[in-house]
Amino acid sequence: MDAFAVAISAGVVLREISFGQVFRLSFHFGLFQFLMPIVGWFAGMTVSGLIADYDHWVAFCLLVFIGGKMIRDSFKEEQKIKTVDPTRGLTLIVLSIATSIDTLAVGLSLGFLGVDILYPSVVIGIVAAAMTVAGMFFGKKLGQFFGKKIEILGGLILIGIGIKILVEHLSC
Repeated sequence: MDAFAVAISAGVVLREISFGQVFRLSFHFGLFQFLMPIVGWFAGMTVSGLIADYDHWVAFCLLVFIGGKMIRDSFKEEQKIKTVDPTRGLTLIVLSIATSIDTLAVGLSLGFLGVDILYPSVVIGIVAAAMTVAGMFFGKKLGQFFGKKIEILGGLILIGIGIKILVEHLSC
């Protein structure tokens, strides 16, 4: 669902989306969602203590930063904005990590239980990729219907996801 929400925000920002943009975002989100449980599964107890202490803070900071930038850019005049394509470069990698960091813990848990990791990882990756495609097209429609100010909502969604991740980890 995090990948879906972020994909909605990406669709809102881009307004006009190409096959390449949809492919890049869905491929990377699906790939990271597939790989993170495997990394967690292999990490074991030693690394889990190190990661568990700050993974939620990393995801929170990344999402708040990107969401804040979206909100700030929504108030700028159209010709003064250099819109960042969330399907390219460092933004793509940051969003991929931020939306998949929780699956690292899932993989770690499955490793502790002795459950095979390949099938769940494949399912997680495919579902995340499909939800990303749907989210981008939904975000595009929202952007066309509500105009530029919908970027504020997209930014708030990203910040909200960051807060959700932080609250879930701090309340444990």
